Amino acid sequence: MSVATADRSRIDLSSKTALLVAGDLAAIFLFVAIGEYTHGYNPIVDFGRVAGTFAPFLIGWLLVAGAAGLYATDAPGTLANATLVTLLCWVAAVAVAQGLRATSVFHGGAALTFAIVSVLVGGLLLTLWRVGVTLTIGR
Repeated sequence: MSVATADRSRIDLSSKTALLVAGDLAAIFLFVAIGEYTHGYNPIVDFGRVAGTFAPFLIGWLLVAGAAGLYATDAPGTLANATLVTLLCWVAAVAVAQGLRATSVFHGGAALTFAIVSVLVGGLLLTLWRVGVTLTIGR
C-alpha cells in the first residue's frame, strides 16, 4: 500500500468530512472560548489570546483525529465507536496540546488541572457533537 492510498483511506475529502471537521473545531473552539471567558477574557475582544489557546488543541486534534480515522469514509461509524474513539482521540489531543503549551511557542504552560478540565469539558462537547452527527447522518 502506498502512502497516497493510506492517506485516502484515513481522510475522506467529502462534504460529510468537512461537516465533521467544522463541528469538531467548533466544539473545541467553544471549549476554549468558555474557558477564556471564565478566566476574565472576552473571546471577541481578546480574540488573539483565544486563538493562541485554541492553536495547540487544533494541532493536537487534527493530528490525532486524522491518524485515528475520524475523517475516514466510514466515519462517524457506530454510536459506540464514535463515542469511544472520539474520547480516546481527545485525551491524546489534550496530551499533544499540553506538550505544545509547555514550549515557549504557546502561552499558558502545561498544567495537570487544565489537562483534566480539558479532557472533561472538551471531551463532553466533542462527544455530544459526534453522537449527534452519528444519530443524524450515521454512515
